[in-house]
Amino acid sequence: MAYENSEPGGADDPRVALKILVAGGFGVGKTTLVGAVSEIRPLRTEEDLTDVGSGVDDLTGVERKTTTTVAMDFGRLTFADGLRLYLFGTPGQERFWFMWDEIAFGAVGAVVLADTRRLEDCFGAIDFFEHRGIPFVVAANCFDGAARHSPDDIRDALDIDAKVPVVPCDVRRRESVKEVLIALIELAIQDAGAAQPTPALPPY
Repeated sequence: MAYENSEPGGADDPRVALKILVAGGFGVGKTTLVGAVSEIRPLRTEEDLTDVGSGVDDLTGVERKTTTTVAMDFGRLTFADGLRLYLFGTPGQERFWFMWDEIAFGAVGAVVLADTRRLEDCFGAIDFFEHRGIPFVVAANCFDGAARHSPDDIRDALDIDAKVPVVPCDVRRRESVKEVLIALIELAIQDAGAAQPTPALPPY
């Protein structure tokens, strides 16, 4: 999802627009990430957890979670020089994975959000993007009280390619999320086979 306008304008007239996915396990912080960085009021499709889903949704590690995304989250971030990102957060539970192909259509890259206390929850998202050739970065959400691990240790545990960036982040902090998105854009440029060195991104 990218296009260029011949006459770049203001905030409502981006020169380049890119579609980015935010994926990961249930309760890992996808909705918080989109909300932290979005320059507009994010669209959310959260519903209360009910007893009906108690036998389906695994709340291990997220026992205090009371809501869940049932369709997607949506946010927007505009950098200087007309670069705009449209962020689409995917639902985390396996029963909603059937929607991922539709949401992923046209995406140039993805953020796989990981909780280092339960890394296995992001394997599904990693497999999805690897099999479809969609560039992705792993963002290790630094939860309070969780042990800190090096990017190399996380990469080894997830068994992902050495070229995949692993970026520690705090999804509550706007600047931390921006660093993750910058790493993804740089990867997407490299993955597209740009002949020239990766250009410097505009300031934000």
